[in-house]
Amino acid sequence: MAFTNRRIVLQSRPSGLPVAENFRIEEVAVPDLEEGQVLLENRIFAIDPAVRGMLDDVKSYLPPVPIGGLIPTMVLGRVVASRNPDFREGDYGRAFIGWETHSVIAPGSVGFENVNVANDLPLTAYMGACGWSGITAYVGLKRYGEMRTGDEVLMSAAAGAVGSVGGQIAKLSGCRVVGTVSSDEKARIVTDELGMDAAINYRSCDSLEDEIDRHFPNGIDLYFDNVGGATLDAVLPRMKAFGRIPVCGMIANYNNQTDPYRLRNIWQVLVNRITMRGFLAYEAADMLHEAETALADWVRTGKLVATENVATGLDATPDAFIRLMTGQTTGKTLVRLDENVSTLADWTAARHG
Repeated sequence: MAFTNRRIVLQSRPSGLPVAENFRIEEVAVPDLEEGQVLLENRIFAIDPAVRGMLDDVKSYLPPVPIGGLIPTMVLGRVVASRNPDFREGDYGRAFIGWETHSVIAPGSVGFENVNVANDLPLTAYMGACGWSGITAYVGLKRYGEMRTGDEVLMSAAAGAVGSVGGQIAKLSGCRVVGTVSSDEKARIVTDELGMDAAINYRSCDSLEDEIDRHFPNGIDLYFDNVGGATLDAVLPRMKAFGRIPVCGMIANYNNQTDPYRLRNIWQVLVNRITMRGFLAYEAADMLHEAETALADWVRTGKLVATENVATGLDATPDAFIRLMTGQTTGKTLVRLDENVSTLADWTAARHG
């Protein structure tokens, strides 16, 4: 059976914040499968800020997208054809591929796995709290942040996809957690709905440094860094001796990589003997099953509140990405390819209906 693939490619490089004109939709034929490959009919895209860095012609941990190249993203799709013994038609596959209706994936693709989709969780959960956002928070805190019961934790971008899960994991692990956010409404969400101990609106406070001092008079044990920039600079002198900083993202610089914020306080890594480490969650493959099991159990039992905002249709993808990069979203930003894909909102309504 022949398939036509609709996909979104890079029309032009963004200057600062991305705009709709940077993207173009095209149609191409799906090639025949080679041995070991799997064809997915994609159901959900995970929209992540790190992709913004790949749209500039600068070096990153993944190569930049060429003009005319597919916009990369993590996809979850249903297997419609397979030449791989580990995948059967009807299975669900997940991999880092791109904004397209059909994806050919093969062993060696980043994040390539057969996802065990449970009937009692919505499909979108496997791209948010129970997917790589949740896994990133879990392994970042536990392995790279060496989280301990009683830690004083600062979670940046605490209303975002990774931060909203990470703050809750830290609370479930017996830590005190304060989150940084960009609005009073996000501050309300992370405290009232997600259960963090306090929130700092960095956009409205007179001094971020003074606010951190107020919430952490004795210093910070663990800072989970999603943002870099001025927030990281403010945090470094306020870490306790031998504090830990797992570095997940640098969203403050993604829209201006050619002129990034220049850190003034990096010498505090030496002064406070800080362990600061960047990480990519998929490199902690030995923790994948542990993380997925714990996250799914927490969501099922209501111990972890999963938040997401969902757009529908391939054509809606650039706008969803632009809204994410302009700070308009809360929780995990997702695109479902059609309206029949179940969401957390559907799941919650059914449970309480």
